Amino acid sequence: MAMNSLSNSGRANSWKLRTRTLACGERPLLMGIVNVTPDSFSDGGKFLDHQAAVDHAIQLLDDGADIVDIGGESTRPYSTPVAEEEELRRVLPVIEDVFRQRPAVVISIDTSKPAVAEAAIAAGAEIINDITGLNDVRLAHVARESGAGVCVMHMQGTPQTMQDNPTYGDVVAEIHVELRQRRDALVAAGIERGRICLDPGIGFGKTHEHNIELMANCWRFHDLGCPLLVGHSRKGFLGKLIGDKAADRTAATIGGALALAAQGVQILRVHDVRPLREALAVFAAASP
Repeated sequence: MAMNSLSNSGRANSWKLRTRTLACGERPLLMGIVNVTPDSFSDGGKFLDHQAAVDHAIQLLDDGADIVDIGGESTRPYSTPVAEEEELRRVLPVIEDVFRQRPAVVISIDTSKPAVAEAAIAAGAEIINDITGLNDVRLAHVARESGAGVCVMHMQGTPQTMQDNPTYGDVVAEIHVELRQRRDALVAAGIERGRICLDPGIGFGKTHEHNIELMANCWRFHDLGCPLLVGHSRKGFLGKLIGDKAADRTAATIGGALALAAQGVQILRVHDVRPLREALAVFAAASP
């Protein structure tokens, strides 16, 4: 698979998790999304039912997902926060049943709450995926003590404020600095650098133009020495880019995924695993 020649500098080739290490080859790993929520931006309500969520996670694995990311709180713009008890009620039984059916599964818990992360890890989760970048010292403690892999995302503001007026001088350079600072702070807090994955936060406190600029420049983050995760799947800027906000965005998501694969991005967080995996397989085979 051809990659931007600049993208190889410092590119991480593995990600250490709680009980295993994921190899990051030239094909991006696919993290399938399981939203156990009534209000997520794309599939809210579809998998709020316990059995529907479990079945969806198993289907994503059958479709070729390398990781399933299970979350119980929507983080779309202007979403309403969920109480800890409700988030636990939504996600824990799903994690337990998926792990029971597929003991080799790699489960990521999408949460910012220390108690939810701790319970999810006890139930079998390997990764903490936190949109707030593990700024909560209690969550960082859970990560350190468990040895879980962590995904540290950049966000300007909060889900309730992030799209009010996102502003940057140089979006790529500024996010690069902020992710480096979070990486260094977590290492100083005792989390091994090899366990840290970085996410520029497409759609989280960014305009459509910011998102496109970040997508085109993800290769610049490789010099941070951590795997990169990008979650562009079905997001609104894709509808604007193709000129039809109401269109199905699967094809647009695939187009973005191929551009990211060419830049050596290691993990893609996606809704539609099978078409993404098929497209990436052909792209890899046909690339010089």
